[in-house]
Amino acid sequence: FAKVKPVFSLKNFIHVTLLSPAAERLRHILREEDEPTPTLFTEMDTLQHEGGEMEWKESARWVKFEEKVEEGGERWSKPHVSTLSLHSLFELRTCLQTGCILLDLEGYSLPQIVDDIIEKQVQDGLIAPEIREKISFVLLRKHRHQTKKPIHRSLNSPSFSGTCLFKSSLSCISTLFFCLSCQLDHNKFMKKIPRDAEASNVLIGEVDFLDKPFVAFVRLAQAATLGGLTEVPVPTRFLFVLLGPNGKAKSYNEIGRAMATLMVDDLFSDVAYKARDREDLIAGIDEFLDEVIVLPPGEWDPKIRIEPPKKLPSAEMRKSVFSLNELGQPNGNAGGGAASAEDEEIFCGGLWLDIKRKVPWFLSDFYEGFHIQSISAVLFIYLGCITNAITFGGLLGDATDNYQGVMESFLGTALAGVVFCLFGGQPLIILSSTGPILIFEKLLNNDIDYMEIRLWIGLHSCLQCLILVATDASYIIKYMTRFTEEGFSSLISFIFISDALKKMMSIFNYYPINRDFKPDYITSYRCDCQAPDQGESDPDPTRLNLRQFNFSALDWNQLSKKECLWFGGSLVGKSCKYVPDLAMLSFILFFGTYSMTISLKKFKASRYFPTKCRTFILRKLISDFAIFMSIMTFVGLDMLMGLKTPKLIVPTEFKPTRPDRGWIVMPFGKNPWWMCLASFVPALLVTILIFMDQQITAVIVNRKENKLKKGCGYHLDLFWVGILMAVCSFMGLPWYVAATVISIAHIDSLKMESESSAPGEQPQFLGVREQRLTGVLVFVLTGVSVFLAPILQYIPMPVLYGVFLYMGVASLHGIQFWERMKLFLMPAKHQPDFVFLRHVPLRRVHLFTLVQITCLAVLWILKSTMAAIIFPVMILGLMVVRKMLDLIFSQHDLAWLDDILPDKDKKRKEDEKKKKEKKKAGKSEEHNNSDEEVSLDF
Repeated sequence: FAKVKPVFSLKNFIHVTLLSPAAERLRHILREEDEPTPTLFTEMDTLQHEGGEMEWKESARWVKFEEKVEEGGERWSKPHVSTLSLHSLFELRTCLQTGCILLDLEGYSLPQIVDDIIEKQVQDGLIAPEIREKISFVLLRKHRHQTKKPIHRSLNSPSFSGTCLFKSSLSCISTLFFCLSCQLDHNKFMKKIPRDAEASNVLIGEVDFLDKPFVAFVRLAQAATLGGLTEVPVPTRFLFVLLGPNGKAKSYNEIGRAMATLMVDDLFSDVAYKARDREDLIAGIDEFLDEVIVLPPGEWDPKIRIEPPKKLPSAEMRKSVFSLNELGQPNGNAGGGAASAEDEEIFCGGLWLDIKRKVPWFLSDFYEGFHIQSISAVLFIYLGCITNAITFGGLLGDATDNYQGVMESFLGTALAGVVFCLFGGQPLIILSSTGPILIFEKLLNNDIDYMEIRLWIGLHSCLQCLILVATDASYIIKYMTRFTEEGFSSLISFIFISDALKKMMSIFNYYPINRDFKPDYITSYRCDCQAPDQGESDPDPTRLNLRQFNFSALDWNQLSKKECLWFGGSLVGKSCKYVPDLAMLSFILFFGTYSMTISLKKFKASRYFPTKCRTFILRKLISDFAIFMSIMTFVGLDMLMGLKTPKLIVPTEFKPTRPDRGWIVMPFGKNPWWMCLASFVPALLVTILIFMDQQITAVIVNRKENKLKKGCGYHLDLFWVGILMAVCSFMGLPWYVAATVISIAHIDSLKMESESSAPGEQPQFLGVREQRLTGVLVFVLTGVSVFLAPILQYIPMPVLYGVFLYMGVASLHGIQFWERMKLFLMPAKHQPDFVFLRHVPLRRVHLFTLVQITCLAVLWILKSTMAAIIFPVMILGLMVVRKMLDLIFSQHDLAWLDDILPDKDKKRKEDEKKKKEKKKAGKSEEHNNSDEEVSLDF
């Protein structure tokens, strides 16, 4: 006996001993690797006595949440969380302990099943044989569902007596409308039930021939359609019957609701499917009771219906308690799969892994893009891209003496975007010019040959990017935690918001509001054209032929403003500088586009439109096309007003902006030969900027919250960005890198949600429509925008500024840094119940946020000054600051506010492993000592 050794590990022993007896029993049931059980639709019918007749009437139903038939029987209640009394659960437990349990019954019709139930009750001595026929008569009564209008309320209505034909006709129309309405509701409800669902029926009633309850729980061996037992054509798998003496209808109804609620519970439904005997069902109820939360009766109103939560706890987490496997599972690496040792050792191993990961999905990346949602995404991102191209093209033209302009911006955007979306590792990323690159271009345009030095910088940067790809430098992304991601993405979002507001304010400066206008003095406001002096010389050579013109023959008061100035006249008067309030109209277009887009984006979760319509599809379409509808609405308003607001200007000819340059840049020209080598240094700064911008954006796009299934390709993305750097440099086109805000907007426009969710259940986020088609179409449209100029010229710029503002604000959604910033303005009692606030003291949260705000302020100052040349290095410095935070904050706090750095995570796991080994060694020593004591006793 002293030499007997345990057959299971200490960890499993401790895990098992912590489980209750009910949980221990369920562990043996649920640990088997079986197929997932079907979803259960539960219907509860109550026995009704009307005019000496009995029938079963549907009173409630469950798919996930409870729906009751409201008083009057005309409508269903809103889906709500079932609230049960604790007493009803204990009574249900007693019913299952004392009642009849039939598991895996072979039954294919309701009369046969009823006979088997009654026979079992008679054999067990639960009922007397004399009442067999009465019980059978009751259980086989007709079932009337909510979708069917009662016969006595239609055919037997007084309106059908023939006394009043008019009233009879109205009643017929009303009845027909009621039936059609019910049928439409029924069809809509059917879409909420999964195709493989099965039914459980709960029958509750009171009769006068019983002196004690008649209880039966039946599980059929195979689901069967039992006539009109269920309101929807779903086969029945479970049947629960409770008949009892008169006087306890409310108690029976609560027991039936408790049973129905249990049947739609994820855990208990699995137990019901896999139960081997009565004790397994009792264990399922006991485990349910262990998780029940009791509300004191004096602190809430039982009549209040609890709205379904927006997010439900995972059923897998509840079931994992009964598994011997560890609960914590690693999330996996960002690359979508672990790299093998052989792949890591070969040259360009990371690039090779990315190619192997993306090739199997290449064809599906195109045909999966054929969806109506893709149309709205293309229109949205296209307008964002051309606005960005025009904005940066104009700024580049000013900064580079028109060596690069709007035409080069359009061509470069189309070329780089199409190539990247066709062959890149993450086609959901959108390439664009960025602010730091624009600042870098300004610094290059000095007394040297700009295009030539730019070409060499681009070639060196391309070479450096390829070296980073070959050495698998992209693995540095594992050190980019939430701190770095949120700092960079917040900066780009604030830049978008700031630029949109600055552009809008520039319109106010260009078209100032006429503040001096006074209605009382309107008669004194006039503007006259004054003729020039005949002896005055005209500096404009184009008007030399007008010197011999007889100005006295002109009626200067009838000339327009342009004609007056062209003939050399001058405008005199108080109203000469008057411009209609274009600034105010521009602000209406700007803010109207933004606010309407925000409202329509939320329309998917609204309650508008009648239930007869296919509301979810219609609301989803409105939400998907929110930006397009907003743009078209305010373009129409602008055309209706007829004022000359600033419009989108698109090049109409395919030629370089500067006439003295071509489409190919020669590598050798006016610059000295040593500049070809010296350009390696500024190229290093460009490479750092591109690497950090590209990889941080890729990390944000590939977050696990987006549920991407096709993996990513950090090395492949950087490879193509480097190649495109060289191509664009040779063609004299702008450099392109991942655009954070537009890429996030692309992700948001392609998010998918479940359609057949249970009534009351919020649609579940399924992931993103991963494909290449939308990106390719966006950049193809950008390339052909030159030919769309006659159409695009009607779009006011304030409308596009509103789109920019929306993109900047929308990209802040879901950023924890932004939520923590708002906590500074909230009293503690009004702060949201964030998870990190439960585990980290508020002062530590504020300190962490202040560090991020400081870093953001430093980056903002740098990018706004001539010191922007070191901006790429400062982005890299965010990772250094995050490393230093390990000295200020504990790993516990950082785990909730940020992510644990890989080396810290590894060190923490090693420390935990050592502690476990010490504990295990101590336990084994105690066990050996106890063995020695036992042997001495023997």
